[in-house]
Amino acid sequence: MEVVISSSAEEVARLGADAVTEVVTRSPQAVLGLATGSSPLGIYDELARRVRDGALSLSGVTAYLLDEYVGLPEDHPQRYRTVIERELVDKVDLPATQVHTPYGLAEDIPAACAAYESSIRDSGGIDLQILGIGTDGHIAFNEPDPRCPHGPGSRASLRRPGTTMRASSTTMWTRSHDTA
Repeated sequence: MEVVISSSAEEVARLGADAVTEVVTRSPQAVLGLATGSSPLGIYDELARRVRDGALSLSGVTAYLLDEYVGLPEDHPQRYRTVIERELVDKVDLPATQVHTPYGLAEDIPAACAAYESSIRDSGGIDLQILGIGTDGHIAFNEPDPRCPHGPGSRASLRRPGTTMRASSTTMWTRSHDTA
């Protein structure tokens, strides 16, 4: 793994888009892992610019979203599937049918997660995963345990909208969308 420290969001966006471009150029049927949140937005905007300018095509790519909220209705504007469509898919030539999301409305969530992971394996695995970094330093939704903010690690857990994680996502949620 290479760690790059950048002085600007624009440079991060360019470097992230460069990494995606390199993978997709090498393998037009690449499998990308996508994340939501504010961190990847610049990357998605830069990818959209490259597709619009004809410098890149994502038409052969398969994408898997990193996560999804459990229990949000399919028409909820903050559902991760909806967000990734709005922030990336609608702006590029990546067919929505090639974008996969964990099913947060499944009756049997563990079985749905197992099926999703199996689908990723069947696709050959993720070639490149885009992740976000939160204001508290968390990567993706692997947030530090609030009881031990300076502890040696963090734990991943399933969370329903309305728990404390929403406090760190206030830029993604507005009161008009707050139905949970």
